[in-house]
Amino acid sequence: MSAFRVVGATSTCLLASVGVVGVSNAADAEQVHSLAPVVVMATRSAKGIDADLIGSSVSVLQPEDLSQRQTRVVTDILRDIPGISVGRSGAAGNFTQVRVRGAEANHVLVLIDGVEVSDPFMGEFDFATLLSDEVARIEVLRGQQSALYGSDAIAGVINYITPTGRDVSGASLRIEGGSMGTIGAAARLGVATDKADFALSAAYQHSDGYPTSTHGARHIGSDIGSVSARGNYDLSDAVKLSAGLRYTRTDADTNAQDYLTGHVVDTPGSHGDIRSLYADISAHYRPLGSAWAHSVSAQHVSAQRDDYKLSGRTGGGEGTRSKASYVLSYEREAGQLLHRFNAAVDIERETFQNTAPYSPWGADITKRSTRTLGLVAQYDLSKDRDWGLGIALRHDDNNRFDSATTHRLHGFYHVSPTLRLRAAAGSGIKNPGQTEMFGYNASAYPFVGNPDLRPERSEGWEVGADIKSGRTEWAVTYFNARLKDEIYGVYDAPPSACATPVDPTPTSCSTTGNRDTVSRQQGVEVSFAAQLAEWARLNASYTYLDAVENGVEEIRRPPHIASANLTVHSPSRRGQVTASLRYNGRSIDTDFATYPARNVSLSSFVLFNLAGSWKVNERVEVFGRVENLFGEQYQEVLNYRGAPRAAYAGFRVRY
Repeated sequence: MSAFRVVGATSTCLLASVGVVGVSNAADAEQVHSLAPVVVMATRSAKGIDADLIGSSVSVLQPEDLSQRQTRVVTDILRDIPGISVGRSGAAGNFTQVRVRGAEANHVLVLIDGVEVSDPFMGEFDFATLLSDEVARIEVLRGQQSALYGSDAIAGVINYITPTGRDVSGASLRIEGGSMGTIGAAARLGVATDKADFALSAAYQHSDGYPTSTHGARHIGSDIGSVSARGNYDLSDAVKLSAGLRYTRTDADTNAQDYLTGHVVDTPGSHGDIRSLYADISAHYRPLGSAWAHSVSAQHVSAQRDDYKLSGRTGGGEGTRSKASYVLSYEREAGQLLHRFNAAVDIERETFQNTAPYSPWGADITKRSTRTLGLVAQYDLSKDRDWGLGIALRHDDNNRFDSATTHRLHGFYHVSPTLRLRAAAGSGIKNPGQTEMFGYNASAYPFVGNPDLRPERSEGWEVGADIKSGRTEWAVTYFNARLKDEIYGVYDAPPSACATPVDPTPTSCSTTGNRDTVSRQQGVEVSFAAQLAEWARLNASYTYLDAVENGVEEIRRPPHIASANLTVHSPSRRGQVTASLRYNGRSIDTDFATYPARNVSLSSFVLFNLAGSWKVNERVEVFGRVENLFGEQYQEVLNYRGAPRAAYAGFRVRY
C-alpha cells in the first residue's frame, strides 16, 4: 500500500483558509466543494469539524504539499501560509521563531499530535527542533483562540499532525545528501488490524552549516533528530484508546553577539543542546446510537536546554508541563439544523528552572511552578452548509495571576454556491514567563524579574470572503487586533530596584513591566489557487501587515510577504517539478550596538526553490532540489546571514 494514501485527504494541495483544494482531473474539479477537510483544533471535540463550518481563518497543508516541495524543516513551508512570518537566528538548528498576524512569537500555541509543545522554561516553542515528516498534515488556525486553549493562543494555533498506522500503512525509507555536508534520512513503519494500528517513525538531519556571522568564517552546523511512536486500539465499538510518545534532540553550533559592535562574531566551541520528550494518552467513549461522547486525556512535556562554550557548560533551563483534560461532547441533527456542544475541564501544572552553573552573582536557579484550572463551553449551530455560527467561553484560574475569562465568536453565510462570507472575533491571553517573572542574572548588571506582572491581553476580529469559480479559488481576509499590557524589558530601572540585603547596590538595573500603550496589528490576507490544467496547479498567498506599538513599527514583521508554488506533472505522472517563490519584504530589527538601542532596516529578499522527482517504479523514487537557486544574500535577523544556494539529491523506497 502506498505510504502516501491518507484517509480523508484530498489528492493534492488543500489550503482550507481559502477553501483551496487541488484536484487531479476535470471530474474531480466539479466535486471540489464537497472536499473540505476536517479541522481538529477548531473544536474541543475529538471528532473535529469541517473547515466549511468555521468562520475563522484556517489553513491546512496536506502531505502532498510537504512532499512536492520537499520540505525538510517545517518552518520553510509555513512561509506559504497567509499571515505567517519566520525569523531564524542563523543556520538550520538555530533558534527559530514564527509570528502570526504580527503578534509576538510566544503568542501562538503549537501542538504536535494535540500535545502542547512549547518549552515551559522559555515560554514558547523553538521551531528549529521540528523536522518535517512528508506524510504529516499541518493545520493553522488564525485569530484569538484562548477561549478554547487558554494562554499562548493570542494569535492562533499551529497543529502538526502525524498519521496513524491506519491512515498510512506500509514502510518507507528516504535518504539524501547535498551541499554543506548535509546528510538526511527518514524512516516510517505503519501497521493496522481491524482493532488496532501502530506507527513508528524517525528522522535525522546533519549539516556542516555555513558562516552565519557577517564578519566571520566559522561554519555553524547542526544535528537534528526525532523518533516517535503512536498507537490506537478499539477496545469496543464504543471505546477507543490512543497513546503517543515523541523524543527530539537538536545539537547546533551557535555564535555570540558582540553588543559593543552589534555584530555576530565567531565563537569557537559555542553550541546548544536541546532535548524534548512529549507523551500523551487518551480514551474516548461514545455509546452506540448516543449523541453524547466523553474524552479523557493526559499529556506530559519535558524540555531541557544546555548552552556550552569552550570553557564548558555555561547555562540552560528545564521545564515540564503535565495536563489532564475531560471533554463532554454532544452532537444532534434536528431537521436541517446541526447542534454541537462541548464542555471541557483542563488541569495543568508547569515547572521551570534556570539550570545555569551556580555562582553567587549568577542566575536565580530556584525551581518554581504554576497551576491552572480551565473551564470551557463551546456551542456551534449550522444549517446544512448554508450558514452557521458559534460561541466559546473559557475561564482560567491560575495560582500566580488573576483569573481570566476569554471568548470567541464566529459565523459564516453562503451567499451563493460560489461565495461564502465569514467573520470571527475573540480575546486572548498570554501569561508571563519564567524569565519575565524572576529574571536571569544577579551580577553587577542584573536583570531581575517582576512577579507582579499582569498577563498580556488581546482582542481582535476578522471578516473574509471565499470565492470558488470553476477551477480557481480566492479568499480575502481583513483582520484587526489590539494587544494590551504587553510585557517589555525595562533597561533603565533605578539601581535600588535590583538591590538585595546582602549584595552591594548594583551600578545599573533591568527588569520587566507591562506597557501602558496599546500594540495594534491589522492587515489583509489573500490566497489564490488554480488548477491550470490536469497536469499543472498553482497556489499563491500574499499578506499585508501593519503592526505598530505606540506608533513604531514592530521588529521582524515585514509589511509585505508573498509566496507562490507551481507544480507540473509529466503526462505519465511519474515525474513532477515544483517551483517555489517566497518574498519577504523590508522589515526592521533592533541594533544593540548603540545605547539606547536603535531600529535599523533589513532589506527585502526573494528565495527561489526548485524541486523535482521521478518514480523509477511503484516502490522507488529519486528526487532532487535546489534551494535559494539565485544565491540571494539576505538577513531575517539582524547580523545573521541567511542560507546560501544549496543542492540536494536522494531516493525514497516504499513497501
